Amino acid sequence: MKIVTDSGADLLFAEAEALGIVVAPLFIQFPEGEIKSSDIEHDAFYDRLEAMVPLVPTTAQPSPGVFGEIYKALTAVKEEILSIHISSGLSGTLQSARLGSGEVEETAVTLIDSLTLSGAQRFQVLAAAWAAKAGWSKEAIVAQLDRIRAASEIIYTLETLEYLARGGRIGRVQALAGSLLKLKPVIKVDKADGKYTTVGKSRTLKKALEVMVDHLAQTYGDTPLWVSVLHGRMPDQAQALIEVMEARLSVGKLEILRVSPVLGVHTGPGVVGTAVLPLELVAGLM
Repeated sequence: MKIVTDSGADLLFAEAEALGIVVAPLFIQFPEGEIKSSDIEHDAFYDRLEAMVPLVPTTAQPSPGVFGEIYKALTAVKEEILSIHISSGLSGTLQSARLGSGEVEETAVTLIDSLTLSGAQRFQVLAAAWAAKAGWSKEAIVAQLDRIRAASEIIYTLETLEYLARGGRIGRVQALAGSLLKLKPVIKVDKADGKYTTVGKSRTLKKALEVMVDHLAQTYGDTPLWVSVLHGRMPDQAQALIEVMEARLSVGKLEILRVSPVLGVHTGPGVVGTAVLPLELVAGLM
């Protein structure tokens, strides 16, 4: 079985290579041309993004043709395909995959709406790949992904609302009001529809980090957790978040990841957050 995903999963290149995961590219569209998100290094991207003020690049999902070619290549070598994608509530990528799957037999591709993104999507992709390597059936993997989706969380805060406003993700008036009040929103992805929802707002990043961890502590208690701390270009704040989480939560596995440039288009470099999953849901797979 082959696992297919997209670059919204923040999957590391080494992980995809080691597990044979196929990653469909999301694209960043600069005025001078389009590039794959994976073709630009994180800091080079943020330098370029900040230099574009007040303009902002746009993003684009893979076309149905891209998915069609991926699926045809895999079915040609008799692979069963599980295709796991960024939330349909945030991107049209899953719909492109659905259209692309029309290029092969109807039963060849099983499409999964992760209903999330970034590190939480990565949990699902890695679990599927590990389970496939261990010989699990497609049905067993899909059932486990349902459990992982229900139990995982992704939550983050932003230094500024400017990039969301520039990209049309929130209104300019709302962004201006937030900026004037120096508010730092705390945002998660709702499990019901895979869209952003606000957990709270704080006047400082330090307080926003505490609001995030308060939410996680209420959700998970003392459950041992796999924690992926995520940031754009805020290593100090990422470390501060780790310290608060380790003081309040049962952190069993910890890593620090950079947010993909294609997601960073909408957040800017000042994003810091975390994806969290109970370790018991990947016990024996990692």
